[in-house]
Amino acid sequence: MTEQADILFEVQDKLALVTLNRPQAMNALSTEMCLALDARLAAWEHDPAIQAVMIQGSGSRAFCTGGDIRRLYEEGRQGRPYPFEFFRAEYRMNARIRRFPKPYVAFLDGAVMGGGVGVSAHGSHRIATENTLFAMPETGIGLFPDIGASYLLSRAPGESGMYLALTGARQRAADTIYVGIANHHMPAAARDEITAALRAATMSADPRVAVETAIAKLASDPGPAPLAAHRAVIDRNFCHPSVEAVLAALDRDGDGFATEAAAIIRQKSPTSLKVTLREIAGARKIESFDDCMRIEWRLATHCMRGHDFYEGTRAQVVDKDRNPKWRPAALSEVSEADVAAYFAPPPEGELVFDWDAK
Repeated sequence: MTEQADILFEVQDKLALVTLNRPQAMNALSTEMCLALDARLAAWEHDPAIQAVMIQGSGSRAFCTGGDIRRLYEEGRQGRPYPFEFFRAEYRMNARIRRFPKPYVAFLDGAVMGGGVGVSAHGSHRIATENTLFAMPETGIGLFPDIGASYLLSRAPGESGMYLALTGARQRAADTIYVGIANHHMPAAARDEITAALRAATMSADPRVAVETAIAKLASDPGPAPLAAHRAVIDRNFCHPSVEAVLAALDRDGDGFATEAAAIIRQKSPTSLKVTLREIAGARKIESFDDCMRIEWRLATHCMRGHDFYEGTRAQVVDKDRNPKWRPAALSEVSEADVAAYFAPPPEGELVFDWDAK
């Protein structure tokens, strides 16, 4: 086994097994982890000894809850370049997973949030369990749904992606499959069994068929998706062109689900909400995943130079008083020009991928 402190790599029987190894931090990602995984995938893509990849989280609480927000907060407040280095490394790694030509299996046991979605949902096979808890909660800390979420959520059924993006609502396994983050389900106890099955599979003819066959033998029914039952409410309220219009529609609706969604949205960063709505709506018109990632890079760089990320992280992660002082504090104070500025090319330059020059 080749080991790096926070991420483990093992190769056996043509299966490369990746383990995110920070259980004490809910397997949160660092720049170093992103760079290590990116480099491995770049090598494995052309290595005939590797026919498939499986990624999992260490421990029982989380697959991965995203980037190490506290480190981003601390480094960013000191004016250090780490936040920009992290997002560049993370987004390049996300795009590499999306392009990876071999089966990429993610075992999503436990919490899967933010960057945890980025190291899993872009792969070919995403297995949810009864412990899966998925969310993109970024608007609550002054960020926006990133790691390619603009591409994923903009293509979720109806307006469910916009609902998830604005509210950050948490979903269990069935809904994770319903919105396209996962595409298979099996018991958490089957982790060792599916790993062994993938190692034993004969992949010489067609690795994807071999992986599908192995997963199908252990797959189970997650049951109905609760989110589907709320689709009518979601679709009629989250289709509007502004956050203010969405809230007005939710207030008029009278449905309990709508009332709860409106209350949740009003707790979020006004700037993040407006940036997020434009991000998700705009991504529906962008065909290229890489282009979505380039837009997200722009948004991330501007967030790292702004106020709300640091205030939201302070309130939710550092001091935990749950009382962020957003600036601006109201949706009406966030102008169209303010939002447009987030989508402008950043001083750090555009996001560039290895394959752009090819």
